[in-house]
Amino acid sequence: MTASVSIDKMGIRFGSVQVLPEVSLEVGAGECFGLVGESGSGKSTVLRCLSLLLDNWSGEARIGGTSVRALDVMTRCRTVQMVFQDPYGSLHPRHSVRSTLSQPLAIHKLDAVEDRMAQAMTDVGLPLDFLDRYPHQLSGGQRQRVAIARALILEPQVLLLDEPTSALDVSVQAEILNLLQRLRAEKGFTYLMVSHDLAVVDHMCDRFAVMQAGNIVDILPRDAIVGNDARHPYAHELIAASLRYERAL
Repeated sequence: MTASVSIDKMGIRFGSVQVLPEVSLEVGAGECFGLVGESGSGKSTVLRCLSLLLDNWSGEARIGGTSVRALDVMTRCRTVQMVFQDPYGSLHPRHSVRSTLSQPLAIHKLDAVEDRMAQAMTDVGLPLDFLDRYPHQLSGGQRQRVAIARALILEPQVLLLDEPTSALDVSVQAEILNLLQRLRAEKGFTYLMVSHDLAVVDHMCDRFAVMQAGNIVDILPRDAIVGNDARHPYAHELIAASLRYERAL
């Protein structure tokens, strides 16, 4: 089962700073939608508001037609999960992989715990004996696979991906991106993905929005990257800079 995401006039202020003025976007069920822009443009803030990690925002956000504010916390956690940027900081150093995966199942009183953990490990390509390892015994890529398994284990409909590969080596990045693509194809997830790397967006996303100073200035199909078909001057320059960088490699 998958779900659409709808954000309408989402705004948030931190003190005197208006971080998001009014963000609106629509993500189709089963779509991978990217958010790109320079650091501080508000990309990750959108994910944190949508997941209610931040709750002092205005506007509306719906998943599958239901307001995220109308979902009780248990239902919301079963519906939407987030994978964070830093695989070293997102796992508790004193919790084994088994503990990390079993805790959400215990909180939600789900049965077949061992079977669910085994399936999650298989889904992310990790051997079952890794269940008894601790984060310090895992590589960065393996830690991120555990973080993805933790997000998967409650069988959500929407995954929020906050630069899930930026802290990893280039070779490992490709493995994680291919893993995410495979999981989306197999399970029908809807992805909302933050990235600063247009090559990642080109590899993963169906469409993407360009953000500047908390505003969405352009929404484009993935194919717009190669020919730089952006309409907004900032979006055009962002894509041009990325293309120049890739040619220089």
